[in-house]
Amino acid sequence: MEVQLTNRQQHILWATVRHYIATAEPVGSKALVEEYDLGVSSATIRNVMGVLEKSGLLYQPHASAGRIPSDSGYRIYVDQLITPSLRDVTRTETLGREVEVALQKRLQWEDWSLETLLQGAAQILATLSGCISLITMPQTTTALLRHLQLVQIEAGRIMLIVVTEGYETHSKLMDLSPIPEETQRDSEVIDRELQIVSNFLNSHLRGRSLLELANLNWSELDQEFQRYGEFLKNSVAELTRRTLAPTATQIMVRGVSEVLRQPEFSQLQQVQTIIHLLEEEQDQLWRLIFEEPEPEDVGKSRVTVRIGAENPLEPIRTCTLISSTYRRGSIPVGSVGVLGPTRLDYESAIAVVASAADYLSEAFSYFNP
Repeated sequence: MEVQLTNRQQHILWATVRHYIATAEPVGSKALVEEYDLGVSSATIRNVMGVLEKSGLLYQPHASAGRIPSDSGYRIYVDQLITPSLRDVTRTETLGREVEVALQKRLQWEDWSLETLLQGAAQILATLSGCISLITMPQTTTALLRHLQLVQIEAGRIMLIVVTEGYETHSKLMDLSPIPEETQRDSEVIDRELQIVSNFLNSHLRGRSLLELANLNWSELDQEFQRYGEFLKNSVAELTRRTLAPTATQIMVRGVSEVLRQPEFSQLQQVQTIIHLLEEEQDQLWRLIFEEPEPEDVGKSRVTVRIGAENPLEPIRTCTLISSTYRRGSIPVGSVGVLGPTRLDYESAIAVVASAADYLSEAFSYFNP
């Protein structure tokens, strides 16, 4: 349910989140009066904080304590309140430039291997954000179509063979949709038709990424091949999804010891489950931070912020995960992320993740596929 806040409620929620991020202590009205120019009395602030609590945006850990933000409160802060003043916009831009300068100064990627570059970037990201940094190794560089061939195996059975730029071969056996008896052709005619279709598809699709093929608008292809359209669409989409699946993709992890000193990670069991996720279940984490973009988002960079219970993985449901993708050209090939407590300096974390992703996108363009 969407919560509608007045300007005063937004300002007091913003101040509460900022104060709690800075101090890790429950926030009372007196602290807000002393630290922020809110222009209202302590009693008014208490009343507004009570309304925010009833709305589920703040809560009291103890009856006599001040209030702290809930996951929903952080979500509104990130989506609506994160840049409430020109000063904060300037601060975010400055942080982004600091990240870029730090990366350029410490990483001479022209002379480094890709793995060394990503390891160095992960360490810098952890240092600058104060969080656990997560950078995935790039997806296999065999993601461009070199050749496609349709071959008749037997009556009604066709094999789709795809060869990528890395000379890896993938194949799928499929059943051709039933053809009306009056239009059936002999085997040689079907072979010739399949060759024509193969030539047509190669001329239109060669050099495209498998990600593009998975999201291709097949209706734009020539109408004379409509009879093959449905099984081609389903088969190529399934084949590319399988090829792009997150198998054996390493995640660079840095900054664990620093972030686990935060008061939110004082319980040993919670720390153990997070470390187990980072070390033993990286495939689950990979799927979370490297989501396949929607068709309209292909070629774009965006920062995703998952707060607390928004994370589907149980070990990090009390954490915030901020991530973005880095690209080769317009195609996302890897991801950059930071993992920390929900009590996080969101402006800084978002800025460093975005800048690191942009830097790696530029650097990766210099590495041959």
